[in-house]
Amino acid sequence: MELNPRFQFDAFVVGASNQLAASAARAVAESPGAVYNPLFVYAKSGLGKTHLLQAIGFEAQAQQPGLRVQYVTLEEFVELYHTAVASGQAAAFRRTVQEVDVLLVDDVQFLAERAEMQAELLRVSEARQAAGRQIVLTSDRPPAEIHDLDERLVTRLAGGLLVDIAAPDLETRLAILQRKVGERGVAMAPGVLEAAADFGAGNVRELIGLVNRLIAVQAARETPLTPEAARGLLGGGPVAALAGGPAPRAAAVAAPLAPAEPVPPLASVAPSAPVAGEPPAVDDFSSFLSAVSQSVARQVGAWRGRIGEAVVRWQGQGYRNQRLEQLLGADEVADADAVLAGYETDVAELRGLAETAAHFDAAAAGSARFKDPDRIGEARAFVVRLREGTAPPPSPSGALTFEGFIVGSTNDAAVKATMAVAAEPGTKYNPLLLVGAVGVGKTHLLHAVGNGIAAARPGAVVACVSAQTFFEELVAAIHGERADWWRRRYRGADALLLDDVQLLAGKERTQEELFNLFNAFQDAGKQMVFSADRQPADLEGVAPRLVSRFSEGLVVGLGPPDREMRAEMVRRLLAAQNVCVDPGAVDYVASRPADGARAVAGLVNRVVAGLDPTHETLTALMARIALEGDAGRVSAVLAAASVVPDGLDPLLRSREKVVWDWPDVGERLIEDFR
Repeated sequence: MELNPRFQFDAFVVGASNQLAASAARAVAESPGAVYNPLFVYAKSGLGKTHLLQAIGFEAQAQQPGLRVQYVTLEEFVELYHTAVASGQAAAFRRTVQEVDVLLVDDVQFLAERAEMQAELLRVSEARQAAGRQIVLTSDRPPAEIHDLDERLVTRLAGGLLVDIAAPDLETRLAILQRKVGERGVAMAPGVLEAAADFGAGNVRELIGLVNRLIAVQAARETPLTPEAARGLLGGGPVAALAGGPAPRAAAVAAPLAPAEPVPPLASVAPSAPVAGEPPAVDDFSSFLSAVSQSVARQVGAWRGRIGEAVVRWQGQGYRNQRLEQLLGADEVADADAVLAGYETDVAELRGLAETAAHFDAAAAGSARFKDPDRIGEARAFVVRLREGTAPPPSPSGALTFEGFIVGSTNDAAVKATMAVAAEPGTKYNPLLLVGAVGVGKTHLLHAVGNGIAAARPGAVVACVSAQTFFEELVAAIHGERADWWRRRYRGADALLLDDVQLLAGKERTQEELFNLFNAFQDAGKQMVFSADRQPADLEGVAPRLVSRFSEGLVVGLGPPDREMRAEMVRRLLAAQNVCVDPGAVDYVASRPADGARAVAGLVNRVVAGLDPTHETLTALMARIALEGDAGRVSAVLAAASVVPDGLDPLLRSREKVVWDWPDVGERLIEDFR
């Protein structure tokens, strides 16, 4: 969907109820993919979620004009996905979504009871985070409160920044009313808007409705609306009995003046309709291309104009065009038409090659090699390897290494085991099963093992994939009658790393394929590493023959991070955001309950989002206030003002409430603390 030009930061009224959300939105717009990814904004209807979401898109494009931004509601996302699946274009749909630089998804609360779309959104968010591409989502409730939402998706969203928008306070309501009245060019008597603000509208849409009523009534009166009349109107009193003014004009009674055109609801992004009698509007992009072509043609010649137009057009579709840009710097080109025709021929072939690649591997079809006509030979060779089944399956993420993993008491055994496997794959602990709850680092270690094997054995093919993707690839291969190709592809790997094997529950065909692949790898002495959120014996819906094979190697558990590990996570996360921090602040954030790295990241993001830019160093008090609000401010002040002697119950913090000594022992009213 197109962004609505009304929804920009300049038109968003910032108050105490939405300041944190607005600040986070601006930070994301200025540095998409670098901070708060994903950003999740939740609020009740009408409080400005859609406005902020689209404002991010506008500001991001203003900061970086070449940025690709897509705004879509969840319902539209679902419809597009189903249409793509029905037409056999699911792979193309995923490529399109993953290639967008900033993806804005509105109203994700409708994910409830849509398991297939939850899996799709989880895949999209993981792929985009791995590629450093921004995703922003909105909902009318936090992720944990969305009915039947996959726990993995909840933790994924919580790993960014969750921020809410509350109902506007009196000052913010008044500012919004002043803004809306000013936009209409209407003057109101002093006190009228204050009376409307006192009415206590719960959201922005209700405030807009109040503005419409005030403007309509004032337009029908001889004199400006008074505060008393406004209160009577908004309180439901009859308009004819409004205090302080004459009756409406006769003309207004016969034909009431319509209220000024209301601002559309926040969720609306419908383009304005053409005015009757005027010619239809020319497509903006076509007009832009025409203007570029005419301008260049006037300045440097017709052939350069055609090439300049082609540069803009193909760049807009994501294709690299150094070949054409080089021509613009030349003094003369013998046959510009032939050059353009050759470029377009190569683009057409790249499109065909990408479609062929998508038939075998949806993820591979999104490769940059299919967007560069100067790499067409490489693209051809890649497709040949895909057809033969020799192209490698998904590989581990280069960002997840042992060096970046924080070791502590709860994961030391798992780290030692994975390092041993990486150093001597196929000879120790084969298979290796990593067991732990969501967010404790299983996926990180799994990819770290893969990167370790690849570094120790240059040229080794390491297949590293989630069980869900493994299943979906098999389904696509069966549908495309290329299951044999899929088997050859995985059997050609030197190591198999499969994440979240509990997701194979109930998928009998996939379990059968994994069983056969397991035996082939074991016979060949190839390393296998798996991860699960529970012990093998608790894997319900998984065939006993697979469970027994998972158990026959080494099963090692990972627990939630201890306090020292959380402190190190906090230090690294703050350092990555260039935040100068007091040691006390690190200790305080680390003391907060967090069952995994994503939860710690969520705490840090909340603290940084609330950081006052006028302070150079993050203190424990600032962190406490950011996480606990006013309660944190009070408890921090009391703690700082109290002195608690050794051995005293820390609940008794006020020196005025504790008597330490009496002259007469018999007058003591309480027992000594022992």
